[in-house]
Order: sequence, then C-alpha cells, then structure tokens
Amino acid sequence: MPLRLDASAPGFDRDFASFLARNRDTDENVDRVVAEIIADVRARGDAAVIDYTRKFDKVESDAAGLRIPDADRRMAALQVPEAQREALEFAAKRIEAFHRELLPKDVDFTDDTGTRLGARYRPIDSVGVYVPGGTAAYPSSVLMNIVPAKVAGVKRIVMVVPTPGGILNPLVMLASEIAGADEVWRIGGAQAVAALAYGTRSMKPVDKITGPGNAYVAAAKRRVFGQVGIDLIAGPSEILVVADRNNDPAWIAADLLSQAEHDASSQSVLVADDAAFADAVAVAVDAQLKVMPRAGIAGASWRDNGCIVLVPNIAACAPIVDAIAAEHVELALEPEAAEVLSHRISHAGAIFIGRHTPEAIGDYVAGTNHVLPTSRAARFSGGLGVADFLKRTSIVACTPGSLAALAPAALALAEAEGLDAHGRSVSIRLNRRG
Repeated sequence: MPLRLDASAPGFDRDFASFLARNRDTDENVDRVVAEIIADVRARGDAAVIDYTRKFDKVESDAAGLRIPDADRRMAALQVPEAQREALEFAAKRIEAFHRELLPKDVDFTDDTGTRLGARYRPIDSVGVYVPGGTAAYPSSVLMNIVPAKVAGVKRIVMVVPTPGGILNPLVMLASEIAGADEVWRIGGAQAVAALAYGTRSMKPVDKITGPGNAYVAAAKRRVFGQVGIDLIAGPSEILVVADRNNDPAWIAADLLSQAEHDASSQSVLVADDAAFADAVAVAVDAQLKVMPRAGIAGASWRDNGCIVLVPNIAACAPIVDAIAAEHVELALEPEAAEVLSHRISHAGAIFIGRHTPEAIGDYVAGTNHVLPTSRAARFSGGLGVADFLKRTSIVACTPGSLAALAPAALALAEAEGLDAHGRSVSIRLNRRG
C-alpha cells in the first residue's frame, strides 16, 4: 500500500520530511561502472563502442555498421500504420508551433550613458539526442528533443538509440525522419553518451547532449558535463495529482498510474481533501492494476513510492505541492479554482489545469515539452525548450563619452579587487580620442 499522510495529524512535518528525503535513484555501483565505460570509450573509441553494443544489445557490427543508413530507417518507417504516422505528424506540428513561440528575440539598445548593450541568440552547432530503446520505445521523445533543436536552428543533430537484437523500431525511425535527425546511430547506454561527448573515429563529437535514459545514461551525462552541455539529469518519472471529492476516482487512478507504469522507481502522489474520496481512488488503482499490461511495474511503483496526502483545505495546498516539486502536477479541480491554485505553485515541471487535462496529453500532443525536471529539480530548473539549443552572447559597445561616464565606477571596483591591469585598461583610454 502507498504511504498515507495527513497534514492535520501530529508529526506530519516529520513524516513529510522523511517522505521528501527518500532516494529513488539506483545504487552507487552505477557511477563506478559508468566511469569505466566512459574511460574505455575515450581510450579505444569505436572498438569499445562495438564491444559494448555486442554485450548489451546483442548486435554484431563493425564501426561503419553503427550508423543506421538513411535508406534503412526510411524502410523501417514505412512499416508504421497510417494512423500512427498521422498522429506523429500532428504532434510534431504542435510541438514546432509551441516552441516557435518560445524563440527569444535579440536585444540591442543604447542606454542613457551612450553605451550600446545587447544580446544575440545563436544556435548550438551540434546536438546529440539520446532516445531510450530498451523496455519500451518512445517516438514522442524523439520529437520532444529534435523538433525544438530544429526550431532553434541547430545545424547537426545526432540521434543515438539502442536497437536490441539489431531490430529497428519503426515508430522511432519514423519520428527521426519527421523531426529531422541528420544522423541516427544504433548505440545506447553510457557508451553512447561517451561517444557523443568525446567522439570516435567514426562519430564526430557534439556540443550538447539531451534526452532521457536509464540510470546509466543519467550518470554518464553527469560525468561528461563540462566536456559538453547537457539538458538535465532525468530521474524516475513523477506525477502529483491535486483532486477534490468531485472527481471520478477512476479518472484520478488512471492519472496516477500513467506515470507509475514507466518504472518501478516512478512516483505517483495524490493530494486530496476527503478521506473517503482518497480511499475510493486507492480502490480504483487496485482495480485498474488487475487489467494493466504493465501491472507489475506500475504496482511496484504505487506500492513502494506512491503517497496519499490528505489536506484540510485543498485551495491552500500549494506549499505541499511546492515542497514535492514534482515533474508533473495535475490540478483536477473546477476551472477557476485550478487556475487560482496554479498561480500559487512555484515548483513544478509542468502544470495541467482542470479535470479534462490529463498529463498524458502533455506527453504527446499538447505541444509543450515532456522532458522535465525530476527528483525535486523543479525547484531550480524547467523543462527542455528551444532556449536549451541556443547560446546568448552579450554585446557591449562604448563611445569615448560613454566610457568616460562608466570609468569612475569601473576604476573604483578594479582597485577594490586589487586588479591593477583591469583598471589600467580603462584609464589608459581616457586620454585618447577617436
């Protein structure tokens, strides 16, 4: 059974703090294994990647065979039924439209001292996109990573995806075609991250790596950060549903299980204002688990990591929601109440407002991005977007007059910091014209 907490009960603060402190990540041995793999790929390049691909994916290949030919992925994509093709194209168009609205604008102005200031946004040259390919295929993740990169203007997009047994997933291949991947490679795990970061004889390195993966992929991204940029360290999926007693318990149960089915380490949390309703949701979860194809995974997630929090006033639950800082937050309330509460919440990867907005819509076709912060990282970061594929360069241009206006403060600060050459580079210009 999931953990039950009552915000009105004595000891709630202690028990809630203990819940927040739970670690759902895998053991420390993962980082040790990943460090060895990365070092091996750096040392042996293609040979190491080939060996790991044979070991983990049971794929025999030479270096040339690691890259999937465009003709092969097009052939695989042709196997996708028309309805699924149309769904992917529909989703891609919505994702593109939303992210075009997020494109930042260059800034260029002259302030009251006569100094010109500005900022220019330019795309990253090359990006590597990791796509999971183990227990499940995620063509939606292909779109969520590559489409914003295309909107940003990234010149080279390299997709890596494991192909267990050498089998290409038609949906993933089609998504790579629709989104516009320039290269697709049949490698996964920490070895793929290492190859993207450091390059091999066959694969040129990239400048940034994005995309979700398992614990080994997350650990590898953490280790190569600095050599390349990364989007975020993705942990197990999460959903928090705020629901009052006026909801259908079956709807809320389905929402909770929508993330629980990802992984046994996923977390589903219900915040409710009525104990009887919460009990009804728990009963509905058990009923739906009996007919779910991924019942083993979802059941373990709900049993080991699920939580029901009872609150006396659902309109005032924002502090609890913010403390959990979940990846996905559903507000299954009347529209006005949901809207008001949404503005009180500061820490959430994405907020889904109203009873008719299940989180799964955001996973696929809303247009917003489903690559979101987990493990309470929503306290300090947001989800993947077009800005993640852009760099901002500041622009400064002084005239003789504006330099003279700024110089006294600059000289005072250089002196305070004991940086004589800083100050001299300013003062030496004050006696010159032109």
